[in-house]
Amino acid sequence: MTTAQLILDTVSRVVHVGTAITLVGGSVFMAFALLPASAELSDEEHDKLRVGVLGRWKKFVGPGIGLFILSGFYNFARLAPLHKGDSLYHALVGTKILLAFAVFFIASALVGKSKAFDKLRQNRAKWLKILILLAAIIVGISGFVKVRGIPVTTAVATPAAELAE
Repeated sequence: MTTAQLILDTVSRVVHVGTAITLVGGSVFMAFALLPASAELSDEEHDKLRVGVLGRWKKFVGPGIGLFILSGFYNFARLAPLHKGDSLYHALVGTKILLAFAVFFIASALVGKSKAFDKLRQNRAKWLKILILLAAIIVGISGFVKVRGIPVTTAVATPAAELAE
């Protein structure tokens, strides 16, 4: 691996993990700190706070989803060849990607203004918790895949086997 490749791989990984920390952490904060605390506000104060927070938060959500997609597919493209024939890896990463797109949808709908998702936004606390649960599953899959590493296969030639040929 070249130095440039090592730097690019590292930057991609840091961007991916940093984006996850920011977006999932922000969602946890909103679900378990901001929403419960804001329940004590008058309707007028609550609406003003919601508009202010969501206006700022959406500036993180959209670009964050973009960074996730770019860094995630880059990371997959770099690692997939190392897992050729590893059906468990591909099944888990495929599941992770599908769950990530569900998270992206929920996050976008919660900060968006489309009338089609008004009911979803009216149940913001419920959907934030679903988003957080899905994100936790994604983190669990990611952790397992990372710790599991690249399985050693019997198809890998050993020096002794190469000499015998």
